[in-house]
Amino acid sequence: MLEVRDLVAGYGGVPVLRGVSLDVAAGEVVAVLGANGVGKTTLNRCLSGLIRPGAGSIRFEGVELVGRDAADIVAAGLIHVPEGRRIFPNMSVQENLELGSYRRARARRADNLARVFAIFPRLAERKRQFAGTLSGGEQQMLAIGRGLMAEPRLLIMDEPSLGLSPLLVEEMFTLIARIAADGLAVMLVEQNVVQSLDLAGRAYVLENGAVAMSGPAEALRRDPTLMTTYLGL
Repeated sequence: MLEVRDLVAGYGGVPVLRGVSLDVAAGEVVAVLGANGVGKTTLNRCLSGLIRPGAGSIRFEGVELVGRDAADIVAAGLIHVPEGRRIFPNMSVQENLELGSYRRARARRADNLARVFAIFPRLAERKRQFAGTLSGGEQQMLAIGRGLMAEPRLLIMDEPSLGLSPLLVEEMFTLIARIAADGLAVMLVEQNVVQSLDLAGRAYVLENGAVAMSGPAEALRRDPTLMTTYLGL
């Protein structure tokens, strides 16, 4: 479904990604792990068309994405839930969700809204509330729900557990597992190593802008090098 090959990208001539290659198959959950500053967000921004890589290829369902507009990438079904949630605080929960279907799946907005409310009942309870008044966990639910409104073929989640309490992190990963169980391909970009590996089938570990380790999640979970050398734990 997603094929990334030899991706190079940076800012102002400073390299961040140094030849990253990875794959996500249909219906698969893949974790991309690494500490702050290793290039995870830059990778997501390249995949979403927000920045153009200096070299390399990004193919989504056989179509080259490098050079395509971000709106076209959304329309193709590659949906990015950004780090930091990026909700619209002065709009209602329902208005935020409806914006998720602005570029894709607009005709099925009502059905998808009902589906999101079924997955996240708290959003249904607060649908007329300003999004900025929600708790951090509820705002993350809203960001994910907004992504689901576009009927993604692949959902990229950038640090969905960031800033949440341990109890809410547990709840968030349970909800992500429920979403993935419906067959949606998910690329989970996280610092939360243990729970990401519990959820994912395969994983990649980034270090200094390159893939340092990759393989089945179960094998990486047993590898002491993952914690000590690459993540400093």
